[in-house]
Amino acid sequence: MRVGFIGLGSQGAPMARRIVDAGYATTLWARRSATLEPFEGTAAKVAGSPAELAAASDLVCICVLADADVEDVVSGPGGILDGLAPGGVIAVHSTVHPDTCRRLAEQARSRDVRLVDATVSGGGEAAAQRRLLVMVGGDPETVELCRPVFATYADPIVHLGPVGSGQVTKLLNNALFTANLATAAATLALGRSLAVDPDRLAEVVLHGTGNSFALGRIAAAGGTLDRIAGHAGATLRKDIRLMAALADAAGVPGGTVVEAADAALTAMGHPR
Repeated sequence: MRVGFIGLGSQGAPMARRIVDAGYATTLWARRSATLEPFEGTAAKVAGSPAELAAASDLVCICVLADADVEDVVSGPGGILDGLAPGGVIAVHSTVHPDTCRRLAEQARSRDVRLVDATVSGGGEAAAQRRLLVMVGGDPETVELCRPVFATYADPIVHLGPVGSGQVTKLLNNALFTANLATAAATLALGRSLAVDPDRLAEVVLHGTGNSFALGRIAAAGGTLDRIAGHAGATLRKDIRLMAALADAAGVPGGTVVEAADAALTAMGHPR
């Protein structure tokens, strides 16, 4: 299988490198030439446009930031759908609105191209170590076709249902993580007020039943949300906005998890 990869940031670059190192014929495209520099000297080829990349690929993986970016590289002028041959597959690794993936899947289907949403969690280090979590939505046959490529950087790879279900699951995960940031930070602050050293409290809870990934991130960042706010606040705000919009559209309350997530966003200076 020939693989194309678009989106060589801190998450996508390690994923693409795993694909290259696994021996797949890989083509890359990037808006910023600097992101291609780490691939110099590898077997990866560089395309001049998303359409050119798609023409050289059977599977195109996308790991760009937002909905507009995904739509642009897939269906914009000179986009993937202008170059991908019938039977080709698009995998959207970005975290976007499920309806964006569903809409693009319909456009792809009209050209005999398949699309799966395959959003990820774990970060670049997890991809480099082949332990990224991939949450996939799509038809079973297409998911199984993609699985060997995903397995170069991911374990586990969880198929959750039709297109869009991977995105819904990722947004739920990120809502819970953001909510956990709020409760973990508040617990450390409460401990400080009760004369319990926050570092020692974090050390204890990380080995206790109150442990969470969010607490570990806060502890590693010095016990506050300041550092996390700087590198993840805007992204988490985007995801909570999407999650809240899904709940509103379904006519169901966001409940405690969204309320706590909102508290974390406010504390980080990125209110929804």
